[in-house]
Amino acid sequence: PRSSHSTVRSLRGSWRLGNANGSVVLRGEVPGCVHTALHRRGLIQDPYYRFNDVMYRWISLDNWTYSRTFKTPFDIRKWQKVNLIFEGVDTVAQILINNVTLGRTDNMFNRYSFDITSVIKEVNFIEVRFLSAVSYAAEQSRCHKVYSIPPACPPPVQKGECHANFIRKEQCSFSWDWGPSFPTQGIWKDVRIEAYNHYHLIYFSLTSFFVKSAQQWSLEIESIFDVVSSKPIAGLVTVNIPKLQTQQTFSVRLQPGEGSIVLLVNINKSSAVEAWWPNGHGKQTGYNMTTTFIMEAGYQIEKFSKAYFRTVELVQEPIPGSPGLSFYFRINGRPIFIKGSNWIPADSFQDRVTYDTLWLLLKSAADANMNALRVWGGGVYEQDEFYDICDEIGIMIWQDFMFACALYPTDKNYLESVRAEVSHQVRRLKSHPSIILWSGNNENEAAIASNWFSIPYADKEVYIKDYVMLYVKNIREIVLTEDKSRPFIASSPTNGLESVKEGWISQNPYDTHYGDTHFYDYSNDCWNWTVYPKTRFASEYGFQSWPSFSTIEKVSSAEDWSYTSNFSLHRQHHENGNDQMLQQLERHFKLPQSTDPIKKFKDTIYLTQVMQAQCMKIETEFYRFSQSEIIKGEGHTMGALYWQLNDIWQAPSWASLEYGGKWKLLHYFAQNFFAPLLPVAYEDKGVLYIYGVSDLHVDHKLTLRVVVHTWSSLESVCTIAKDSVTVKAQSAVLIYKESINDLLERCRNCTRKSCVITFCLVGEGGLQSPTNHHFLSSLKDAVGLEKTQLSVSISHAKLLYLVLLFLLKYHHGKCFGLQTVLYVSTRGC
Repeated sequence: PRSSHSTVRSLRGSWRLGNANGSVVLRGEVPGCVHTALHRRGLIQDPYYRFNDVMYRWISLDNWTYSRTFKTPFDIRKWQKVNLIFEGVDTVAQILINNVTLGRTDNMFNRYSFDITSVIKEVNFIEVRFLSAVSYAAEQSRCHKVYSIPPACPPPVQKGECHANFIRKEQCSFSWDWGPSFPTQGIWKDVRIEAYNHYHLIYFSLTSFFVKSAQQWSLEIESIFDVVSSKPIAGLVTVNIPKLQTQQTFSVRLQPGEGSIVLLVNINKSSAVEAWWPNGHGKQTGYNMTTTFIMEAGYQIEKFSKAYFRTVELVQEPIPGSPGLSFYFRINGRPIFIKGSNWIPADSFQDRVTYDTLWLLLKSAADANMNALRVWGGGVYEQDEFYDICDEIGIMIWQDFMFACALYPTDKNYLESVRAEVSHQVRRLKSHPSIILWSGNNENEAAIASNWFSIPYADKEVYIKDYVMLYVKNIREIVLTEDKSRPFIASSPTNGLESVKEGWISQNPYDTHYGDTHFYDYSNDCWNWTVYPKTRFASEYGFQSWPSFSTIEKVSSAEDWSYTSNFSLHRQHHENGNDQMLQQLERHFKLPQSTDPIKKFKDTIYLTQVMQAQCMKIETEFYRFSQSEIIKGEGHTMGALYWQLNDIWQAPSWASLEYGGKWKLLHYFAQNFFAPLLPVAYEDKGVLYIYGVSDLHVDHKLTLRVVVHTWSSLESVCTIAKDSVTVKAQSAVLIYKESINDLLERCRNCTRKSCVITFCLVGEGGLQSPTNHHFLSSLKDAVGLEKTQLSVSISHAKLLYLVLLFLLKYHHGKCFGLQTVLYVSTRGC
């Protein structure tokens, strides 16, 4: 058979770009956007520099046009159909070819395909005329006259644009409480010409199922074609997975129009299938698979893909001794405690997000012992490479649909656009084993339930009806039709099945007895674990900190380097955020007193990171030690996803990774507090409790070493070794309990203020937990703490390498007491 059933001409590269009145004309890269084009050509500074987000508002208020000419590289007469395909247009545009309008776009998350068979010539002129997203959103809002759809505008502190909910575009591009307002315009994904005869493959996906009755894996393979012929086309499809000795051939018929084939391949029972496991629970095995289509028209299509085998269940069942329902994930039949964070867009300008950017951030997540991330609903459905990397390194994805912190319209055009978006994204993404959940929106159930937008009681029904219409009758319907392999929830936070029972909007979506919770508290002491919700699943929680001085330095000038400068205020998009950090700081640390203003600024930044790391450690450890117990009807916490993993620009935020990928102190702490084996301590009424927390698949007999040190010398004052402690597989059990007074009495000369406790678990064959710590008083009250006398000078590259090697070893190494660590590392340098 002839294999050239189609031909493709990419339109990537350099286009002409101009604004509405022609006063600005330049070359612009595609994929790309106006801001990066202007920056690349030197027409504007770095948009992230100082106050440029406000200075450059004019860019997104103007209407820009991308255009270019291209030669058709094939004989037009030989092809029955020629399409112009846009994988992503951001956002509102009119598309023309040779001065003929092909259509319009109004959804950044949609794929657009235009039939240009009758308009294409040998030489063509293509135009994409954009309309300002800001003015379009305002206009859409004005046209929605029957009732308003809040919120109208973001809080002033965000310096953002209004009515983001009226445009299908990255919601945080109109600003967020951690990010700037850059409502971009551009062709943000691939654009190409495709010509073909008879039939053409548009979507190809595979999902795996384990058939319990037969004790056998099967694969569902779905192929969606554009069938050009007016009659059905018959043919054969062969699926081959050599490693699993599995080969099957099917005879199929394609119907004219959008023809689809669904094939069920049963995996050879004599082959041992290795399942795909999350990071820390096993390997991420995938199998090479070839699918060959030979149709009667004589053209052959060969599709190479990777087949993964994993099952996922979201378990919501009664728990003995607790009202409500559980909320946890079973992967391949095994309950998994979800450890990770929330992902936001890595840049305001998506064309700057390269494979390397994604790899650096996602690998950092895996390196910190995370096994999951939630792709948050105010950003974008991430690029294919994002999910490929997650498949490869075992990061499970909780995938939101792109609706966040707002109510949304449900008029016919809007719903039609959303239906196309959802259908496209599910088809594009459902083959990824990393995706374990579809979730309808971020916080919109809570927004109605808690009446964030002060809607009069009489009008509430209208908005509830819209909510159900959008997330249940449209989005959920499509997801259930397109993908039967993974669970769907309508919102986060939600009460899960209880929300469904209450008509999709529960009385209190934050109820700890059902579903997931989001929790933020900036006024209480974060060291006090009793303020945290003993929830079934913590899907958002966090504290802010400032990024390192080296990160801020790149986008600021010397006059900005103070905590109270205009710049520091400008970059903080969360009301009172800078003060809240200082208030939390003051509880346990002495505020920097340096007379050198820049040193004072650097010290303050550093302390916000120390504060954030310690707060998050205490909260996350609370969620981890709550996994196996029910106290006063609450507990069985099976997930901790903190807010947030990464940053969109250089500013104070909840992130543990700075813009550019640098680890904040929190990320180093996360590597420990998410460790597969960890002793966790908390104090209650003067008694010290230590739990053994384990994600390991088998029980272990270990030694718990508890060491009390004085602050003045970091000498170990006394050591308690408790042998043959059983730490149970995938659970949290109490392994040590003693009153602090008794403990200190045994360690003479120790008071709460002069001493600190460290502890770790050690087992056979090098099995070991990180060394954890428990403070007995605020650090500002600690007695005997002295200035560290550390000085490091590096005179040779080889020495630097040895030091780094040494630090890595020390990082993954022994369960030292504090003194040994500090001694060795100072000596090591």
